[in-house]
Amino acid sequence: MGLLEGKRILVTGVLTDASLAFAVARNAQAEGAEVVLSGAGRALSLTRRTARKLPVEADVLEIDVTQPEQVAAAGAQLAERWDRLDGLLHAIGYAPPECLGGGMFQADWDQVQTALHISAYSLKALVEAFRPMLAAAGTNGRPGASVVGLDFDATVAWPMYDWMGVSKATLESLSRYLAKELGPERIRVNLVAAGPVKTMAAKSIPGFSAFEDTWSERAPLGWDVLDSDVVARACVALFSDLLPMTTGEILHVDGGVHATGA
Repeated sequence: MGLLEGKRILVTGVLTDASLAFAVARNAQAEGAEVVLSGAGRALSLTRRTARKLPVEADVLEIDVTQPEQVAAAGAQLAERWDRLDGLLHAIGYAPPECLGGGMFQADWDQVQTALHISAYSLKALVEAFRPMLAAAGTNGRPGASVVGLDFDATVAWPMYDWMGVSKATLESLSRYLAKELGPERIRVNLVAAGPVKTMAAKSIPGFSAFEDTWSERAPLGWDVLDSDVVARACVALFSDLLPMTTGEILHVDGGVHATGA
């Protein structure tokens, strides 16, 4: 029996089969979970094509996190299919080009608020839409639901990361407040702070190659920018029943870089 046997999980943020979210969906299915994906806008067709590459083709919900009506509609749509939601992966992030690589004074508020809305506030929006289903996973003797977000350690200022770094810091703080508020409903909220992995999202970050070139040298355990499975397995562990009393946590999967000096 797999770690996620019988669990129902919504995975957001799948674009291509190189996405971290795709690796999470694939690993979740391998451990016995039933998985639904979400996509948005012009990328929706790409998500649907990618869904066919999973071991079991997954259905795809349309969820544009900047459209409250669409987020609420997706919650209602999934509730017609499932009576509960055991896991939710938040793998959504975006910052306009002005927010990355040009320093903190290049972007204006309209651009910054877009980054914060999509990359951080969207966690609250998704949890709110699916909260009744998440809460239902903690009834009838079940251990409760697990919300997992993908993060990039925001305890330091990274080169070129700029307002996306601020967005990740917001995401980290928000996850703790959600963990505090949702704990009585047996909903856990945790983040996985991953090292750099070569994905479509990573290509949009100026200077990403600098992370690729140096991360494996700094990591005590080494690091492979092509290995998304190490991050996905950490997400699977958090979705499972192995860590029922862990919430408000940031689990680093970065080869140990976060624990070392320069």
